[in-house]
Amino acid sequence: MLRYLTAGESHARTLVAILEGMPAGLKINPLKINHELRRRQQGVGRGKRMQIEKDKAQIISGLKGSVTLGSPIAILIENKDFSIERLGTVKFARPGHADLAGALKYGFKDIRCVLERASARETAARVGIGAICKMLLKEFKIRIISRSVSIGAESKKAAILKKVREARNKKDTLGGIFEVIAKGVPVGLGSYVSADRRLDAKLTQSIMSIPGIKAVGIGMGFACADKFGSQVHDAIYYSKAKGFYRKTNNAGGIEGGVSNGENIIIRACMKPISTLLNPLDSVNINSKKPAKATVERSDICAVESAGVIAESAVAFVLAEALLDKFGSDALIDIKNNYQNYLKRIC
Repeated sequence: MLRYLTAGESHARTLVAILEGMPAGLKINPLKINHELRRRQQGVGRGKRMQIEKDKAQIISGLKGSVTLGSPIAILIENKDFSIERLGTVKFARPGHADLAGALKYGFKDIRCVLERASARETAARVGIGAICKMLLKEFKIRIISRSVSIGAESKKAAILKKVREARNKKDTLGGIFEVIAKGVPVGLGSYVSADRRLDAKLTQSIMSIPGIKAVGIGMGFACADKFGSQVHDAIYYSKAKGFYRKTNNAGGIEGGVSNGENIIIRACMKPISTLLNPLDSVNINSKKPAKATVERSDICAVESAGVIAESAVAFVLAEALLDKFGSDALIDIKNNYQNYLKRIC
């Protein structure tokens, strides 16, 4: 079983991730992990912290040379800004953030105890995990990409940049929609047999776990609700050259919780960043008196970054599903099982 755990706070000394269940025999390229970490830090509307942090992953276990051993892989990412012990107490919860609910749930008098872990900084560790999963998927010619569909209701680059400048001048923030596409996914990942094994359910949960994501759609998504079934479902064809195939992909590559061989297409909506430089009304959680919400260093917009994080979320779920179907001990055996399966279904 493939699984991971992350640890670390936004301004603590390090972020740590442990990935368990990666098969033996996979060659790992640390430069590719660092490339993904850089991609996460880029995009329009990013804040000043991205100028401070230059994320680099250190792999501290699970490899001999550059090849996986089948044992847990530990990744460490250092924070350049590790000022958690010097930062002041936070009393004024930010609307839209985990601040208030987290403080009440855990009994904190200082909201910093919440925001340090709830921060999207944690996703750097997830991107490190996702980069390794991408390396596994590449062995099976599966590739994952993302793009921004719109930011602040704008889809053209010039209009997006103008909207971001407007938000910055107004001391406001923006959200948007991004799309993730997984290419080369074979038929048969996931299962209709049990609810917790449905591929679309796992993908949706994984993307919804990214801070700020409020909705996820697969394929045609919400648009299919307004159409007849004949306009939505993808007719099935067969040829000796292609095998089973579709001329449309409204299902987004998944039917009944199982991949159907078409590209998996996912769109997600990210809300505007919760930290506003012109803060909304709030309350002092200790005195209960009205106040303005706390202002922390933050982004204006992080939609493009969220797309990169979502690539990693998708990569982990697909890697998990692939290992579940074809085995998980040694890469050479998994490849043999995979090729035999492709011969059977062609």
